[in-house]
Amino acid sequence: QVQLVESGGGLVQPGGSLRLSCAASGIIFSIYGMGWYRQAPGKQRELVATITSGGNTNYADSVKGRFTISRDNAKNTVYLQMNSLKPEDTAVYYCNDRRGGTIFGDVWGQGTQVTVSS
Repeated sequence: QVQLVESGGGLVQPGGSLRLSCAASGIIFSIYGMGWYRQAPGKQRELVATITSGGNTNYADSVKGRFTISRDNAKNTVYLQMNSLKPEDTAVYYCNDRRGGTIFGDVWGQGTQVTVSS
């Protein structure tokens, strides 16, 4: 069964940067498109960015130009580089397959908290 472990969150000031990591196990990581998602308090989980198995990327309009998704198949890890962070980026960030978890059977990790505040 797939396991997803997110890390790298924290408290950062507006305009700052963070790099999130998600280590996957239990799957042949290289063949799957992956995605980063976030859920703010009182809101539904939303898609932030996706990357295909071939490395093609897509971003939500709200993060385009500020966030970069990447992957290292040798490490079974997907990353999210977040720059120019804004208070509205505050949320718990999760990784999963790029179809919202439907490929991996709706298995989610614990997420990593990102708080953007002065």
